[in-house]
Amino acid sequence: MRKSSKTLVIDTATDYLYLAYLEDGIVKDDVHEPGKNDHSVKVVPKIKVILDKNKCALTDINQVIIGIGPGSYTGVRIGVSIAKMIGYMNDVDVYRVSTLALMATASKAEYIVPFIDARRGNAYMALYKQSGDTLSVIKEDRIENIDAFFSRITFMYDKVMTQKPNPEKLFNSEGLLTKVDDIHALAPNYMQITEAERNLRKKHAN
Repeated sequence: MRKSSKTLVIDTATDYLYLAYLEDGIVKDDVHEPGKNDHSVKVVPKIKVILDKNKCALTDINQVIIGIGPGSYTGVRIGVSIAKMIGYMNDVDVYRVSTLALMATASKAEYIVPFIDARRGNAYMALYKQSGDTLSVIKEDRIENIDAFFSRITFMYDKVMTQKPNPEKLFNSEGLLTKVDDIHALAPNYMQITEAERNLRKKHAN
């Protein structure tokens, strides 16, 4: 990934809309605000505002970093669809990142657990270790029973839920960003089936 560039970061997988504009790997402007199932309405206007403030046209963007989830089904699709559109229309590099990894960049702790409630006593979680501004994965993204997951952690950690990310750390960390070679194949990481799919499977099983 090029650090000397103009980068747009998009994540709509959680209740918080996150956008950032970076130049040469440094955050110049960002948006981090709670939504009420309205990311689809806000995200494109917010992107325009952030780029206009920095006198940058969408065609000036060299690369896009997109949070692919896990998280809200609808939310993840919104961000991924926009990233695919930008990547295809403007022929720019697109990199995918776990939404949990992006969340982990918010913390300064040594051990970090990004956390998204997945209902029924479960959560989307991962475990990262931080050294300086470099993150490494200890436990990959998973959906798991909350109590069972935390019962296996025997050291101090920071549970990250709603803090503002710091995407500058993504440039320093190996393996968190993956280049999308085929923009049409870019897909969300849902990590679990929808309630409708679950009910349909139960119906067929009976």
